[in-house]
Amino acid sequence: MKEGIHPEYVDSKIICGCGVVTETKAAVKEIHVDICSACHPFYTGTQKLVDTAGRVEKFRRRVAKASQ
Repeated sequence: MKEGIHPEYVDSKIICGCGVVTETKAAVKEIHVDICSACHPFYTGTQKLVDTAGRVEKFRRRVAKASQ
């Protein structure tokens, strides 16, 4: 590796909008994020699938018809 061209690798804090603080190492001291794994709907299990225009039911009927 070349000398003097790499950024300094320091202890860093990742601060989420929900208040969770995670400590890691990075090239910057603080990173502010809007959403993290503690508050993201996919990881918390609060995500809901929205069925627009009955597409899921339409698919299920087509699959059932094809399997008969």
